[in-house]
Amino acid sequence: MTKKELEDKLDELKSDYVRIQSDLDKLVYVRGRASSAEEQLVRLEKELAEVYKKLEEYED
Repeated sequence: MTKKELEDKLDELKSDYVRIQSDLDKLVYVRGRASSAEEQLVRLEKELAEVYKKLEEYED
């Protein structure tokens, strides 16, 4: 992946993270099933870490 592609992927992941976090907040408020949203956030956090690591390699 190019640096631009990684940056685009990072933006996409951040957007997804914010959306899912908002959904999770709503689920918690209405006492809904939040485990699925929590799992998605954990997955996104791992993906974000991977993309950040790859971007750091470009900067080295």
